[in-house]
Amino acid sequence: MERCVPDRVLEAMLAEDAPFGDLTTRALGIGAQAAGMNFRARTAMRLAGSEEAARLIELAGGELLACVPSGSALSAGDVILQAEGPVAALHLAWKTAQTLIEYLSGMASAAAEILDLLHAAGFDLPLACTRKNFPGNRPLASKAVRAGGAVAHRLSLSETLLVFPDHRVFVDNVTLPQLFARMRQQHPEKKLVAEAGDLAEALWLAQSGADILQLERFSPDALAECRAALVAQGSHVLLAPAGGVTLGNALAYARAGAVFLVSSAPYFAAPKDVKVTFSAR
Repeated sequence: MERCVPDRVLEAMLAEDAPFGDLTTRALGIGAQAAGMNFRARTAMRLAGSEEAARLIELAGGELLACVPSGSALSAGDVILQAEGPVAALHLAWKTAQTLIEYLSGMASAAAEILDLLHAAGFDLPLACTRKNFPGNRPLASKAVRAGGAVAHRLSLSETLLVFPDHRVFVDNVTLPQLFARMRQQHPEKKLVAEAGDLAEALWLAQSGADILQLERFSPDALAECRAALVAQGSHVLLAPAGGVTLGNALAYARAGAVFLVSSAPYFAAPKDVKVTFSAR
């Protein structure tokens, strides 16, 4: 996968960690010595962020020797990247690069785990990860879940039509079918998504013209009930559970009739552990 952030973002990460240089390396007088640095996976993981980590090393003054691409499935002990250069350069990039890979690989691995579970049970529905990532880090978070096989639910407010109950507070519900028709006319290339909080609301939104219903906090059983009611009224609206979709219930939602899953769970996954070792050259 390609890098998803420009050099200025990576340079800011390095500057944050060493705004006035690396005091310890400078005080020891070892900065000019030649060194090697290896990153390895301590546990099995789906890798993400290796390209950005590699560029951090280059920007710090190191030379990249090898880099495994994001999206790779790694076993414990597998090499992630290798670099060489002056001790000062490698130590400057070390912790920032390591932490970046660990956090992003945690997200990627969590997404991959959900999808692997679904695939093993014979389901091929997408996992769509929301924009509920830590603000300011959307390019990296989005890359991480894509490395795990997921897709972006909506990268920004600018790209999708998703009508929340919080929008409907400000409109006359009687006019909703007309509003939906106007939105579809104005944006014919977009699917119209509406969020429902219960069965009655879901049926009403489908009748009003929604293409996709995002079912907020529906249990798998409630989703199955909703699907049956929609089929009975001849609706072909697509159903996507959202809010609380995790590894523990993803398969139940698939069995209940979800067409895709909406989740932010991978963003909150524990980081994976990366071992970094240095050697004198």
